[in-house]
Amino acid sequence: MNLSIPRLLVLVAVLMPAAAWADDRPDHFEGAASETLEEAMENVDRSNRQLAEILAQDEITMADVARIHELTYTLENAFERIDDEYQALEEQLEALHLASEGAETKRVRELGGTYLENAERFEP
Repeated sequence: MNLSIPRLLVLVAVLMPAAAWADDRPDHFEGAASETLEEAMENVDRSNRQLAEILAQDEITMADVARIHELTYTLENAFERIDDEYQALEEQLEALHLASEGAETKRVRELGGTYLENAERFEP
């Protein structure tokens, strides 16, 4: 079997599962941090606007692709923070649910207030 180097590389790429490369993938950028929910929402909004501007261009250059790659790191950080905050809100709701199930009026008032206060942070 006589394979040229490009064909050999294609063959290796097809046969080697992508998952094998995933752990070795270098992190090129850290992306903007999202320390709070508010910061995460701002990062999503800003990054999405930048992504939309790039995608609206008639031609996308390799520099644009690199910029999109950078933006994905910021977006991943933001969505991780948002996911953590939603998880905490879900746990608060579950505590309220259990208190209401047990007819714990004082606890329902306390947990309900905490839940509503935190839920407001997700409203547009």
